[in-house]
Amino acid sequence: MKNPADRPGADDAPPEWLDDWLAGERRALSRAITAVENENREATAVLRAMQGRLGRAISVGFTGPPGAGKSTLVNAFVREQRERGRTVGVIAVDPSSPISGGAILGDRIRMTGHAGDDGVFVRSLASRGHLGGLSRSAVRVMDCMDAGGRDVIVIETVGAGQSEVEIADVADVKVVVAAPGLGDDVQAIKAGILEIADILVVNKGDHPLAVQTLRHLKTMAGMRPEGTRPAVLKTTALNGEGVAELAAAVDALGRERRHAAPMARARRLLRRAALDLASRRLSAVDSAEVERLARALTTGDATVEKAALDLLRLAMKDDR
Repeated sequence: MKNPADRPGADDAPPEWLDDWLAGERRALSRAITAVENENREATAVLRAMQGRLGRAISVGFTGPPGAGKSTLVNAFVREQRERGRTVGVIAVDPSSPISGGAILGDRIRMTGHAGDDGVFVRSLASRGHLGGLSRSAVRVMDCMDAGGRDVIVIETVGAGQSEVEIADVADVKVVVAAPGLGDDVQAIKAGILEIADILVVNKGDHPLAVQTLRHLKTMAGMRPEGTRPAVLKTTALNGEGVAELAAAVDALGRERRHAAPMARARRLLRRAALDLASRRLSAVDSAEVERLARALTTGDATVEKAALDLLRLAMKDDR
């Protein structure tokens, strides 16, 4: 798919709702997000308008193994932010339906307590089979919320284990949630999620094993080099215990990091976009050309590197 800026009509007058979106109006925010998700003609105006307006929001990612109570904790965290007078955008990344490709868990259903609050905007995104649990449009959706004036942006991922480390690419602050009882939850954290955590949270803190799990995670966190060790907290999302402390820890880290985040995110987004573009172009190369290069490789008439470069030249030689 071509970049919307390359399409006819990219220089048309901006949509009439653009100023409303930048002023924080939620319906206009929804339209801006839809535009960048669908990469339609209005997306160009949205992407241009957000430049220079990014980096004001604190973005926080919640991840961790399934069953840890992430959605309940996110709900409580959002409530705490609203009590502090902040507007919130939530990006709930759900598994994709194998039939429709759409989100199947529906975090908006799990957050009905905020349904009548204009200060909370929730968007469910389908992971669309993307290994890291974050759909490719999640970064642009986050930027739409940032430019639209949301103070805090929360990203909740599907919690598929080690692949969740991709949240480190998009969030200023990474919160890894575990349930009491060790077992597979902590094994998953050991496998890779621990390394990206800024804050480790033992949720369901009223469980008899919560204190034991807290001690275990503090020991694990202490194995990280000095200066990179995550805070380890205990929460009980159902009654709000520990959520204020979590919000304070997020604020402290977010203020420190958010000003550097837009450029770092832009670099990562640029690399991913280039890889996506190359992949799409390669899949469109004439199969006869691929066969010719493969034959040259098997007969020794070309090296792997030369054949690969020739294939890339074929893929990138024109606009598709």
